[in-house]
Amino acid sequence: MARIAGVDLPKNKRAEVGLTYIYGLGRSSAKDILTRAGVSLDKRVGELNDEEVAAIRSIIQTDYKVEGALRSEVQMNMKRLMDIGSYRGLRHRKGLPTRGQRTRTNARTRKGKRKTVAGKKKAIEKK
Repeated sequence: MARIAGVDLPKNKRAEVGLTYIYGLGRSSAKDILTRAGVSLDKRVGELNDEEVAAIRSIIQTDYKVEGALRSEVQMNMKRLMDIGSYRGLRHRKGLPTRGQRTRTNARTRKGKRKTVAGKKKAIEKK
């Protein structure tokens, strides 16, 4: 099993797909890394030898921000928006979508599980 950037890559997947298990790497960047390292795109992660893994690891370390460093940068960007009090920062603070989506319906991923609010009871008229 190859371990790159602190992530164990699955042995049975193609290297192109296996690299996407690293936070910050998608399919296009994985394809770019493999071509620069001189590794076939069809090769599986379990078939990679030590030199190929070392080449992939060095390319990722020098040219890409991944895992912990990227997560902390994203958190710092969100914190900066909250601190300056921008609209996006307020949306982050409230846990609502920040890019203009509707929230009357949908938006469940950001808002979480529904919290049912009881309707108003009608007052009974006395005669």
